[in-house]
Amino acid sequence: MEYRVYKNTLIRKALERQEGTDYSPLFKALNGFSGVIFSKEIGNAPAKVISEFRKKLPGKPILKGASIETSLFIGDENLKTLVELKSKNELIGDVIALLQSPAKNVISALQSGKHTVAGLVKALEQRATK
Repeated sequence: MEYRVYKNTLIRKALERQEGTDYSPLFKALNGFSGVIFSKEIGNAPAKVISEFRKKLPGKPILKGASIETSLFIGDENLKTLVELKSKNELIGDVIALLQSPAKNVISALQSGKHTVAGLVKALEQRATK
């Protein structure tokens, strides 16, 4: 993660040159002192840093805006949302867990039914009625 301070005009010009996303809603927030935090790996890392820093100095720094992929989050009220966003690896883990869940249920049913087809059917029937 990298933190830099730039002039608001420079930030605006850099955003105007970016293709694929319209950053114009963010331009209204570019006033006063502005810092930029970049994170290549974890999209919510800058929000977590700001949130941790606020434990020492409540209310500061203020989140003016954030961009993750093509989504814009404008305003400090989005800080909590950004902190709670899951990383790409966490989302992949959730998907894998969901895909494994049915297989785990069948294996569990087989084990509880003493490895018989009748036991499997009975175990699955009991789970369905619960």
